[in-house]
Parts: sequence; structure tokens; C-alpha cells
Amino acid sequence: MNRLFISLQEGTKIAFSAIWTNKTRAILTTTCIVIGIVSVTAMNTISDGIDRAFEDSMDMLGRNVVYVEKWPWGFGGEYRWWEYRNRREMELSYVERLKNLTPSASEVSASASRRVPIRYQDRSADGVSLSGVTEGYFRTSAVNIQDGRIFTGDEIQRVARVTILGATVADVLFPNEDPLGKHVQVRGQRFTVIGVLEKRGNFLGLEDFDNMVLIPITSFGTMYSLRWGIQIAVQFPDDETLAEGEYEVIGAMRQIRQLDPLDDDDFAINKAGLFEQEFQGMKVAIYGIGIFLTGLALFVGGIGVMNIMFVSVKERTREIGIRKAVGAKSWEILLQFLMEAIVICIIGGVIGVLLSIGVTHLLNQFFVAYMDWTTVMNAILICAFVGILFGYLPSSRAAKSDPIESLRYE
Repeated sequence: MNRLFISLQEGTKIAFSAIWTNKTRAILTTTCIVIGIVSVTAMNTISDGIDRAFEDSMDMLGRNVVYVEKWPWGFGGEYRWWEYRNRREMELSYVERLKNLTPSASEVSASASRRVPIRYQDRSADGVSLSGVTEGYFRTSAVNIQDGRIFTGDEIQRVARVTILGATVADVLFPNEDPLGKHVQVRGQRFTVIGVLEKRGNFLGLEDFDNMVLIPITSFGTMYSLRWGIQIAVQFPDDETLAEGEYEVIGAMRQIRQLDPLDDDDFAINKAGLFEQEFQGMKVAIYGIGIFLTGLALFVGGIGVMNIMFVSVKERTREIGIRKAVGAKSWEILLQFLMEAIVICIIGGVIGVLLSIGVTHLLNQFFVAYMDWTTVMNAILICAFVGILFGYLPSSRAAKSDPIESLRYE
């Protein structure tokens, strides 16, 4: 064991010395590994970033919630829009009826939205999602109040002109002042700001969920018709209750709609699980392409390392003969050259990881990417594996060389 440790030490020293002696060759070899490692880490950071963004986005939809709507969310298969458009619209009265018919539900709420500009003095926020909501919305959704308060039941009943701003809207309209108590203009009507929501970010890296404004659904109804576009959210205490509660909601809605047993549902039950199923398919495709590209890059890098190691073994044939003549074992010669291949790959890996930090930052500007310490460790381990895999053959040839023939080599 002591001899093995000494051989590892000596092999590492010789490896660094050989690399330093042939700097240009080493740089060209490590370049192949650098490209491979940047590819590997880029794939990992993108996949990790997608996973984190997806989990955050699912939180935005609200956990353990099913949404009852006219239109189903379009994922996979045939989307029969010509059938869905003839369905009856959701009604606000369904909220109380669902509360009575779904005893396992912890909350039922309704909301309706339009895209509008919001103004304050000479400033304007365009394309804002204006949502009229019931009181239960703050429990069924993932919104939290950062400053101020939520609507009261009394304010909803008396059609109060009060509003809660999303973080993006608050920053645009009130960059240098407290928005609470100020009055904003929505379709020519004045609303008093009573709260600001916590920042949530983008949904799936696309839609800004902070570019929104909440008002009581009764106030929304005075500006827009509530005859279409209502979404009903039914929340359950946990995942197990959700699985059973979905059927409870379907049964309740069929009763509310007065559907015959043989009639098809004329409503859609949407939930976050639909996004998860679609996401898994996308992730498999992304991983498949990523693994192929990174595998190809590492294979090319490994071939480069193997070729250089064959050249190194050829150039140092006499050195191998001398070492064997003075008592070096074949496994020590193999270990020496194997360590050289591993060191070259790890140096390339370290450089690749450092470059990947910048690549990750750049990718994050346009997409989603996240690098953690496990990605770095995996990259280094992959480098060591590539060094062993592609360095073994030339190292084995060096170890098996005849010492007498080696000493004769010029």
C-alpha cells in the first residue's frame, strides 16, 4: 500500500513535469476536454435550471388545486376547439354551490382576467393582467402580500374600488415612492392601492406573473361582463385528498350543470399535473439531445488524449526501459502514464468548469440555467473517468514494453 501511494505521488509529479515540458501539445489536448466539459456542464445547468424554474412555476399555480374552466389546457393529442367553444360558460354562483357539494375541499375561489393598461399620474404600465378575484383567491393561489393587506369580504360585497399591485406594476408606477394609499386609473376608474404582492418571477421562464393587478371580482364585473372567462379554483388539503377530490368536483359540476348520466362533461378540469406530464416528455427529449452532444464532445476529447498519450509513450520509450531496468514494475509504468492522462483531463475539466460559470451566467440572461456544486463535482469525476478510459490503452502498451528493446530505442 505504501509503494502504491509513493507511485501515485511520483506518477503525478512526472505527469506535471511532462505536461510542462510539452505545453503546446498539452494545451491542444486539454482544449478538446474543455469543450467537452463546457458541453456537459451547460447541459446540466440548463436541465437544473429548467427543473428549478418548473418547480417555481408549479408553485405559482397553487398546490393541490384543480381548475374548473370552459377550455382545457392544450397539451398533446387532438385539441377539439370546435367542441369546446360551444360549451356553457362558468358562472360566479358555482363557487358557493361547489363549496356545498365538495366537502373535502378546503377552499373554492373564482377569478376572471383581462389585459389592460394601468396608469398613475404620467406613468403607465401596459399589458397588465387585471384579475377580478373572490376572497378565497388568496388561499387557492400562491400569491402572498409583501406590503399592505388583502380585500375584506365587506369590500367585495360593496364593490369597493381597491386594488393590490403585482411587484412589476408597483416598480413601474411607483419607482421611488410607497404605493399604499395612492390612486391608480383602471379604464378611467380610480382604485386605491391597499397592497403589493411578493415578487414571484416568470412562469416557465416566459410570462411575468408579477405584471398583474388584483381587484374585487364585483368591481371587475362593473367594468367587464362576467358572462365569460371565469376560472374556478378548488383547493384540497393534501395530495391524497386531491386525487379523490377531483372526482368529487367532476360529480358536483355534473350535478350543477344538470347533465344526464350519458352526457359528456361540458367543462374542463385542469391541474398542474398536466404541465408535469408535458414537462417530463420535454425533459427526456432535452436530455437525449444533450447526452448525445456531450458524449460526442467527450469522445472527441478522449480520442485526442489517447493519441497524445501514444505519442508521449513513443517519445519516452528509452525512459520506460531505464525505469524497468532499475526495478520498476509494469503496474508502476502503467500508473505513471495513466496519471498523466488523468491530470491532463482534470486540468481541462477545471478550465472547462471556470468557463462554464460564465456560460451559465450568459445562458441565464436568455433562458434558465443553474449551477451547483454537484455539477462541478460531476464534471471533475467525468474528466477522471475519461482520463482512465482513454489513457489505459497507451499506458498498458508502455507497461508491456520489453525493457531491452526499450533501452535500444533511439
